[in-house]
Amino acid sequence: MRNATALRPLATDPLLDALRAIVGPDHAMRGEDAPGALVDILQRHPGRARAVVRPANAEEVAAVVRLLAAERVPIVPQGGHTGLAGGGTPDSSGAAVVLSLARLNRIRDLDRDNDTVTVEAGVILDTVREAALAADRWFPLSLPSGGSCTVGGNLATNAGGTQVVRFGNTRALTLGIEVVTAEGEIWNGLRGLRKDNAGYDLRDLYIGSEGTLGIVTAATIKLFPLPAAHQTAFLKVSGIATVIALLRHARQGFGAALTGFEIVSAATWRLVAANAPEYRLPFAAEADDDHWYVLIETADEDSEAHGRERLETVIGAALEAELADDAVVAESLAQREAFWAVREHGLGEAQKRDGWNAKHDVSLPISRIPDFIAETGAALQTEFPGVRVLVHGHAGDGNLHYHVARPEGVGPEYWETHEHALRALVYRAVTARGGSICAEHGVGQLKVDALPDYKPPLELALMRRIKTALDPHGILNPGKVLAR
Repeated sequence: MRNATALRPLATDPLLDALRAIVGPDHAMRGEDAPGALVDILQRHPGRARAVVRPANAEEVAAVVRLLAAERVPIVPQGGHTGLAGGGTPDSSGAAVVLSLARLNRIRDLDRDNDTVTVEAGVILDTVREAALAADRWFPLSLPSGGSCTVGGNLATNAGGTQVVRFGNTRALTLGIEVVTAEGEIWNGLRGLRKDNAGYDLRDLYIGSEGTLGIVTAATIKLFPLPAAHQTAFLKVSGIATVIALLRHARQGFGAALTGFEIVSAATWRLVAANAPEYRLPFAAEADDDHWYVLIETADEDSEAHGRERLETVIGAALEAELADDAVVAESLAQREAFWAVREHGLGEAQKRDGWNAKHDVSLPISRIPDFIAETGAALQTEFPGVRVLVHGHAGDGNLHYHVARPEGVGPEYWETHEHALRALVYRAVTARGGSICAEHGVGQLKVDALPDYKPPLELALMRRIKTALDPHGILNPGKVLAR
């Protein structure tokens, strides 16, 4: 005879049943049945959730939000789940519902005459780029996570990437958005207009808000004519001050054709050579080297021959003026891809194999980068002897990825004692120079407690007023951007 307890039906959650009625039985599950949705990609912010729900369109998103708003259930919107600040993961209470936008994956319209494409929030970034290319257009937003991050996540964090020097962040590339409000209404702001001054710019308010003000379900974004050719080169430069002088020279020489100006420190360069040798470096990594390595790319709209001639002229003048010690120009598509592979994948892979480090995504006025690099590095060595500073970033827009690795031979327990104080030192140094402790990865959970120390009180108060107005019950991504 079977055990009586085995005959008892499993306890059901009425909320889960109601969610399944909206999105279908296969697209709403208990949180413990979707563990991948409960922790960030760096495994730093694990959480729990009452449920994970995957609506198929904006109408289903709105219905889910109305249901959860009525019950005052917290909602954590989630895109491609590639964020580095824990903005898309729930807290440890288990009270929230994770709302995945992965099924909102349609390209709704591509308007070649207006040079726009309208896509849903769950569309993968590289899919947008491929659709644009198929229509003889260019979508310039480019990120190392482009094969897995989504448009919704890019909008939530106002992602930047490697083309910001010419095209700006995601906000600058977006003309209109569709948003589900905290009450479950759908605002259709999908206007393909480059000029619209009819009232407050709600679009820019929602972009970069990390799902705390509303849930972006679609966007109309700009496309551009395909360049005739890309030209790419790596330069070896003596010192960060000379890097900034080279940037001035490149902007003057290339004008609007300059699309990328990426920098890598010598310590980071050596780490790639040691830990990720499959990424072939165009310059040898030498011990005690203090050079910086600069990846320059241009997109020429005239012709490949004209672009190459201009590249050689500008780089030649830089070498003659001693703004660079050496240069290697990509001679083929394969070489260009190899250069970018170092930047987009080699740097991250080398750090991953080295072990977890304290990552800082900061921005500074470009003119203050040299003294920040010199003085902050010295201060870190004084306070935390032996730490290794690994820097790369988008120097053309002042965004540095300033990572600090533990001393050689020291285990990961080092961070239990030193992480908080080390981050505070870096944040103070950034703020003292008029910079921001958040450049393109968002506040999320990682920086939410630190933000009040580095934002003016009135600015925080204004942000709270906006949050209260648009999310009066505080159910949208609570504990992100603004502390509870």
